Amino acid sequence: MEDIEDMGAKKHAGLRRLPLRSVISKPRSPVVAKENLPPLGVPGVQTIYLKTFGCSHNQSDSEYMAGQLAAYGYTISEEPENADLWLINTCTVKSPSQSAMETIIQRGKKAKKPLVVAGCVPQGSKNLKDLEGVSIVGVQQIDRVVEVVEETLKGHEVRLLRRSSLPSLDMPKVRKNRFVEILPINVGCLGACTYCKTKHARGHLGSYPIATLVKRLKSVIADGVKEIWLSSEDTGAYGRDIQTNLPTLLHSLVAELPLDGSIMLRIGMTNPPYILKHLEEIAMILRHPAVYSFLHVPVQSGSDTVLNAMKREYIVSEFRQVVDTLLKLVPGMEIATDIICGFPGETEEDFEETIKLIEEYKFPQVHISQFYPRPGTPAARMKRVPTGIVKSRSRKLTSVFESFSPYHDLEGKVVKALVTDVATDGVHLVGHTKSYVQVLLQADENLLGRSVDVQIVSTGRWSVMGEVIWPGRKAELVPLNLGKKVTLCNITTKEKMISKDCVTLDCDKDGHQACSNQTLHAHSECNESNCCSQNSKGSKGASDCSSLTQTSSEDHNGKVFKFVRWLPSLTSLVVKNTNTKAYIHDPRSVAEQSSDRNGQVFDQLLVAFSFVSIIIVLLAVAINFVNFA
Repeated sequence: MEDIEDMGAKKHAGLRRLPLRSVISKPRSPVVAKENLPPLGVPGVQTIYLKTFGCSHNQSDSEYMAGQLAAYGYTISEEPENADLWLINTCTVKSPSQSAMETIIQRGKKAKKPLVVAGCVPQGSKNLKDLEGVSIVGVQQIDRVVEVVEETLKGHEVRLLRRSSLPSLDMPKVRKNRFVEILPINVGCLGACTYCKTKHARGHLGSYPIATLVKRLKSVIADGVKEIWLSSEDTGAYGRDIQTNLPTLLHSLVAELPLDGSIMLRIGMTNPPYILKHLEEIAMILRHPAVYSFLHVPVQSGSDTVLNAMKREYIVSEFRQVVDTLLKLVPGMEIATDIICGFPGETEEDFEETIKLIEEYKFPQVHISQFYPRPGTPAARMKRVPTGIVKSRSRKLTSVFESFSPYHDLEGKVVKALVTDVATDGVHLVGHTKSYVQVLLQADENLLGRSVDVQIVSTGRWSVMGEVIWPGRKAELVPLNLGKKVTLCNITTKEKMISKDCVTLDCDKDGHQACSNQTLHAHSECNESNCCSQNSKGSKGASDCSSLTQTSSEDHNGKVFKFVRWLPSLTSLVVKNTNTKAYIHDPRSVAEQSSDRNGQVFDQLLVAFSFVSIIIVLLAVAINFVNFA
């Protein structure tokens, strides 16, 4: 079996980038014998199993590789068993993702499948034992994946890693989601984080020219794409190598987008240092109706000491400046961040600073990772925090983060959502609001690719449930379920505690106060059989519930429980002298409620009948009295 290194070695036309050291490996002993390979047949008719690990940039690379292979006649499959070759696109950010790659490579070798490994792992760690006997293609060589696959099917071991220009953006592409285009605006970064292995693979910053990106944007819109993700290892650093900057690019891109929200742009992850001086311009772009008011800004730690050890090139106050400015200038702004728990040297005091930062801002999304030493990085040589402490800190921070209710304010509101995907449960569709909040909708394939008005009927920790408001249907409040006595405890707004004591409120017909007649018992849990029907059409909220973050009720034992959302029957209450609206669970079943309503009607008719009977009797008595007289 031959070993082919940088086949052809010819210059390919492309965009120049800052230099990245080329890697050329030595020939290795074959693992898969030629006689064990499936018959080659006609090139371009085989089935390729494609597996992708890692970030959106990696996903884009896989889509480009799939597009080229499909254009040559290969069939792309997600089923490994019947595939003729496995193509694995790898991620080197964390140890678990690399371990998953190693597992799948071993499975492939055991099944005697020809293997091609792409992505950051072979580019940054060419001498890994698991890469022996397999073909590899680096991150700068994805435009030659067809050559690598064909040679591997012939029994050759190909190791293709050298590159001096950026891959073209005009290559064929098979999108995982036909409505979403992942658009790389640059590769590599300008940082030197002590824990990062990705820099070893992606290299120094290399930015695509603005004209190239605008051309690509126009092309994908013509293809029917509705959502464009700008992808990069650091979006904020865009253009520093070609004498431009991110705001200039963004202005050029949004000029091509319609203003009705039918096509949306999502700005990718950016580190704090490179957008500090552009904050007001970035805020202006984020306010644009065709741009999601969302940004991923990793902080990694709330301690300046730890950030310095990481060589993150900013301090916590600068991260705060980014967050505070965007929250102030962009209505509905949502910010996601990252935290690494247990970085070498992190003390308990350092970790508490991180906890305080997350508690202060209550970020809707926090990606929490334990520190993993990556081979060849400076942090791998530092003294580690004991594993037990790292895990404990990760659990504690996760508990804090999961206690937030970031989307509570949305309940009852009517928002626009761009629907682009089917949820993993296969039952719901997935859309996103202007703030990039995930909205789950009852499946209707006619909604895919459309921007629709949605009323939020319930909220969860990670997403919200919505109902489409079709033309002619108005969003309405749930009518008050009068005749209830309700006890509220610990009513809290974002600004202040309204009442620490449990209070009983009475309601009038307009719903300005709470109800009185019958005690409402709290449930410690709800399930589909008693109150959590997934098909409920009942609950509609109001737009004035944005302050309420906690509502609970107590039972006869004095226990306090939080109510679940997504209920078939709700009583709507307005806390007196505030703008806070609460939604209180009616614990009876739908049948019981219907029976109760029927009973109330019957009782009312019975009273009316009795009253009429009494009148008739009295009239009869009066007539007899007159006749007698």
